[in-house]
Amino acid sequence: EVQIVESGGGSVQAGGSLRLSCAVSGFTFDEYAIAWFRQAPGKEREGVSGVSYTDDITGYAESVKGRFTVYGDRSSHTLDLQMNSLKPEDTAVYFCALRRRGLGPNPDEYEYWGQGTQVTVSS
Repeated sequence: EVQIVESGGGSVQAGGSLRLSCAVSGFTFDEYAIAWFRQAPGKEREGVSGVSYTDDITGYAESVKGRFTVYGDRSSHTLDLQMNSLKPEDTAVYFCALRRRGLGPNPDEYEYWGQGTQVTVSS
């Protein structure tokens, strides 16, 4: 059984930093991608960043480029998201997800999801 556990959310003032961690276990397929998504109240879930272990590709949403960095470890199936220079518009529930193929921006293509962790950025 696939399990995805996120940690590291919290509250911070604008300009601050947070680091989210995602640990994935219980799967055996060799080609996969792990990604972070977020969903703010009243908005659709959107991709933030992720890593494809199928073709070693790392991707970022335009809105977080230069501020967020992902650190992936294939051997431990973890993906950390370092978030710097946080803005109020980064406030959302952040989800970690696993896809049985390469990286993609469409959340509907991810088969497994964590429970999410809240990130709140105050101005």
